[in-house]
Amino acid sequence: MRYYLRRNTLFIRGSFQAVSSGARGGIGPAATLVLHAVQIGEDTEGVLENEIAREGLPKDFFGLPVGVPIANLCILQYDFVTVFIAASLDGGITIAACSNEGMTDSGLIGAVMTMTEAKALVLMRSGYDLSGTPADVVIVASEGEPIHESGGPLTEPGRRMREAVIHGVPEALKRTSGIEKRDAPSFFIFSRYGGEHWVEWRPGNCAYYPCHFQGQRCDFCYCPFYPCGDVTLGQQVVSSSKDSMVWNCADCVLLHEPEISDYLTKHPEASLRELKALKKREE
Repeated sequence: MRYYLRRNTLFIRGSFQAVSSGARGGIGPAATLVLHAVQIGEDTEGVLENEIAREGLPKDFFGLPVGVPIANLCILQYDFVTVFIAASLDGGITIAACSNEGMTDSGLIGAVMTMTEAKALVLMRSGYDLSGTPADVVIVASEGEPIHESGGPLTEPGRRMREAVIHGVPEALKRTSGIEKRDAPSFFIFSRYGGEHWVEWRPGNCAYYPCHFQGQRCDFCYCPFYPCGDVTLGQQVVSSSKDSMVWNCADCVLLHEPEISDYLTKHPEASLRELKALKKREE
């Protein structure tokens, strides 16, 4: 799964099995998930189709309207789950969740129920006398062979999606209301350092800069290729928090090289092989 921004649109690319309540909604395969900041009175489906055509992407997509500027979007990563949230009580709450571990169709539907319940819970906890808005839309998508048959709150994907919604909806509402102001979408990572908690990662105030070398580029601090499995860039190690193997790429600096980072920004679907070849030509 890879995602990138173009103008007022977020494109999420992959080979998905997905369920959607938005434009062209339903359940089935999709190569692209699209979140577009729409204007009042726009033909949502038509606008999404135009955005797909402008990018030259396949027409098998699911799309969701976003009722706020795309800069107010919150992106939350919790292990193999990534959740995208934009929220406004006037323009609707938009949620798209992606799992890098495959889910059955019933698991995808169950995850929709899990996130809907989580959204209602957090709104009531925040003092709103409502469980959602009439404009709310959702997508749940997964990649790979289906190994999760349920998306309930006690399952591995469902638990992660639930926690992302509980943390992400209030953060998204803060950005829409102006309590928190950002010039670009906010990125949150679920961290286990010093106890489990959410951290907003911001390049401008990273306490660990430079973690590799002076002048490094940090746009891809959280690598879109993880776990790449390329033994020239990382290795499998025993997890410090549980007795299992995890991919460790702490010494990889490929995406921190300014030239490589710039290239990937301009060509967001470039392969790892392509980036490695570019690096080799520049050495």
